[in-house]
Amino acid sequence: MSRSLYLVDVSSMFFRAFYAIRPLSSPSGMPVNAVYGFLSMTMKLIREIHPDAIAFCFDRPEPSFRKEIDPRYKANRTEMPEDLVPQVPW
Repeated sequence: MSRSLYLVDVSSMFFRAFYAIRPLSSPSGMPVNAVYGFLSMTMKLIREIHPDAIAFCFDRPEPSFRKEIDPRYKANRTEMPEDLVPQVPW
């Protein structure tokens, strides 16, 4: 019997959810579309794929080896959208 492990790139999935879901906010006015989309995609993975395990992988705060290999790594990346910033801790 084989077992399955799914690795989730949290940053990638969070950005994808932010842009895929129309702007939503909580009753207090906090934007929540990325959180909602992220959780929806996670629940779909669990419901449809039934993985034995899921590991959520985060970018480290310090520069990675990729930047040493090529200083242009992520050079064209724009700033995080204002409405996404308060959702990251959640």
